[in-house]
Amino acid sequence: MRCIVPYPPGGPTDLVGRVVAQRAQRELGQPLVIENKAGASGTIGSAEVARAAPDGQVLLVNASAHVIIPHLNRNLPYDALNDFTPITNMAMVPLIALVNPRLPVRSLRELAEHAKANPGRVSYASSSIGGAQHLAGEMFKMLAGVDMVHVPYRGAGPAIQDLIAGNVQVMFDSVPAGASAVREGMLRPIAALNARRIAVHPDLPTSAEAGFPDLVISTWYGFWGPARLPAAIAERMQRAIAVAVQDGEVKARLATLGADPVADTPAAFDAFCRSESEKFGAIVRRANITMN
Repeated sequence: MRCIVPYPPGGPTDLVGRVVAQRAQRELGQPLVIENKAGASGTIGSAEVARAAPDGQVLLVNASAHVIIPHLNRNLPYDALNDFTPITNMAMVPLIALVNPRLPVRSLRELAEHAKANPGRVSYASSSIGGAQHLAGEMFKMLAGVDMVHVPYRGAGPAIQDLIAGNVQVMFDSVPAGASAVREGMLRPIAALNARRIAVHPDLPTSAEAGFPDLVISTWYGFWGPARLPAAIAERMQRAIAVAVQDGEVKARLATLGADPVADTPAAFDAFCRSESEKFGAIVRRANITMN
């Protein structure tokens, strides 16, 4: 079975997919081969899966970008919701709000107050245009009613470095991205953009606890097949992945990536994808975000 990751090797989608596939293939009794087909923000590899025969031999491993990109690019050669069969959400990575310690804020409320007092003078970084980190910043701006400047980078690494240097003041990113800088006191986490507190930062308040109950956003990683994939194949794959993500070694490796196992049913994942698409689409439209 070919599992197409529509990004280069070594990125988070590739790493999560490989960790889970290596364990799931033991349950399936056949190899799951990861193939990287990068290009056009993940759409080249995704399009190949959309065109594939629905026999379970070609699957897609993608991130939440799968339901975000269609709102940024209306000319895709596929429909992200209807040209694929959802199999399962492997894992979710909650985002946290990080600030440069020189910024005089220690909570989301204080960040909102500071941004209101300094309209257009507070900037937030993201690893790309249209990613979950970017949309988290736009969500905060809308909910807090503030004017903050978005500064996109090519990857989390350069963004984190500029945040540490103080060239930007805020970033909404996954836990691993800024973990070492947080440990060394070079960055300050102020909230988890999650429905519940996260294990690695148990004292960090959730968005709701910080006064922003609707500011819940994660990066997540799923498996899809082509449209009309037989239910028996999707369910068999989901069961194998559910066993894989609960394996002790797999859970430990996912934890290093800040990922919480999910492995929901195909029906639940389908509903989740549609809900996330609606949420992300509303943010993109309201913020007028484009790929350019």
